Amino acid sequence: MAPALLLIVPLATVLAAAPPQTRVPPPPPAATQQEAPGATADALGFTDDGLRLSVPVMIGQNGPFRFIVDTGAERTVIARDLATTLALAPGKRVRISAMAGSTGADTYVLPEISIGAETLAEGVRLRGSGIEAPALLAGNLGGQGLVGIDTLQGRAVTIDFAARTMTVVPATKRTKREVFGPGDIVVRARNRAGQLVVTDANYEGHKVRVVIDTGAVVSMGNLALKRLVGDDLAQAQPMTLLSVTGGKLETQFGLVPRFAIGDTGFANLPVAFSDAAPFARLGLTARPALFLGMDALRLFGQVRIDFANHELRFAKPKRAATR
Repeated sequence: MAPALLLIVPLATVLAAAPPQTRVPPPPPAATQQEAPGATADALGFTDDGLRLSVPVMIGQNGPFRFIVDTGAERTVIARDLATTLALAPGKRVRISAMAGSTGADTYVLPEISIGAETLAEGVRLRGSGIEAPALLAGNLGGQGLVGIDTLQGRAVTIDFAARTMTVVPATKRTKREVFGPGDIVVRARNRAGQLVVTDANYEGHKVRVVIDTGAVVSMGNLALKRLVGDDLAQAQPMTLLSVTGGKLETQFGLVPRFAIGDTGFANLPVAFSDAAPFARLGLTARPALFLGMDALRLFGQVRIDFANHELRFAKPKRAATR
């Protein structure tokens, strides 16, 4: 059967060959608890391997399974061996356009997917039946699946790194702006192919488009951003990244000395540079753009991604890496 659909599976999530001189801040210790103490019914404890976060997911009446929450992925993805074990019905064959190139993939129909245990409130339930999820190898995914933005539309996702919890709740379009806490950074975004693209970001006064990518280990910039940074890029050297499809992507890795989103700035932001397929998919090849990964998001105590209101909120930065 010919492939029927083009989709994006995001940036590689495993460093295949990190250069020896690259200085990336060490990850925090891996979590051992399943639920954060005192978590409410709709606040799910997440497992943190120091790179990305995963949460318990139910597929129909089965689970929970550990899925990575990936706001850089257009589609929810399931590990091939899990789809086989659950005897899920096959769907259409699709073509996946990933950071490291495109490949064909079978899909399986998920009868229903929910985040958290079966007894959780209806408010955290995701999209209904009939989700056709591409199937990839668990070893490349780093988990038993990915929760993509197809199941997160119309939701607000809050990641609390300090409390080690994540909430997913329904969100509706507000008629007036919400009041946030002191020190919080709120930025608006535009919707492109379901992705929220932030335009209120810049390098040395030059506008940079930013996509929040919770599935990426390291932030990924396009070559237009690399040209903008120019000779200011520190410790630039080759790095190979491994894609969720198993392909390898050759990049140039370095530290961007200054970068700002809204009213907050980053110093020495680690970025891997390549004109990978998702930039073209979003029409962001010619203009400086960045997929902001978990290495940068961890600088904040809390991050909320509100798909319904096209809004991102960052709590006050945790450490003095910001200006």
